[in-house]
Formats: sequence, C-alpha cells, structure tokens
Amino acid sequence: MLKLSKKADYALIAVRHLAQKPLATACSAKEIARSYGIPTELLAKILQKLSKNGLLVSQHGTNGGYVLARHPREISAFEVIRAIEGPLFITSCVTDKRECGQMTSCTIREPLQRVNETLVRALSAVSMSSLSSDAPGLVQIDGGLL
Repeated sequence: MLKLSKKADYALIAVRHLAQKPLATACSAKEIARSYGIPTELLAKILQKLSKNGLLVSQHGTNGGYVLARHPREISAFEVIRAIEGPLFITSCVTDKRECGQMTSCTIREPLQRVNETLVRALSAVSMSSLSSDAPGLVQIDGGLL
C-alpha cells in the first residue's frame, strides 16, 4: 500500500493552512498545531524542514511565524512531500542503485518505474492552491479532473 507518513500529512496540512491565508500572513507552529490537533513540537520540526527546503520563510518577532516562500499555485504537493520524505519510490528497484537479486529475470522493473514517474507527475501537478475546498479539481489526467 502506498501511504504517506504522518509527517508528510502534517506538512501538507500546514502548507494548505498557510495557502488559505492572505499572502505574507505569518502563522506560528503553535497556532497551526492547535487548529488541527497536531503535536506542536513535531509540527515545529516539520515547518523548520519545509523552511530549510525553501518552501516556507520563517519570520521572527512579535508577529512572527511561517509564511509561504512562493504563491500557493507555485508550490506542488510533490515538493512538500519530497521535502519531508525525500525521493519518492514505490519500490526499491526504481532507485538509482538498481540493486536487486531478481534484476536479470525481473519483468516489472520498467513498468513500475513508469508508474513511479506517473505518480511524481500527478503529485507535481497538484498545487497547494488547488487543495482548497472550493477548487474544482486537483489535477487533469487523461482529459478528466481528479
């Protein structure tokens, strides 16, 4: 089963929260955590990681907190997930190492690599602004909205 970690879930929740605020409106980790019942210390670490990866900007001071580094339509779900999880691989054989005992007889490596690429493209096409509740669809694939 393909499943995001809780950290990736929380990162997407936090970035979506910031995406729904007016641009340049800072929110603290505590404020976001309280809104969604997320452990504050864990969310603070996640927000720091997102900031380190250039998706958020940390503002210090009385009205400090975190703001998006770019417009929400310019930040993809894939970027957020990759910042937390690292590279996305549905199976170890699609990594650059390509080490597998079944390598010489495997018939699914290439198809799985295409599936992996399709997932990356789909997640890259989902902008954080499209995750708002009033967005008509997340991404267009084969002529239909998801």
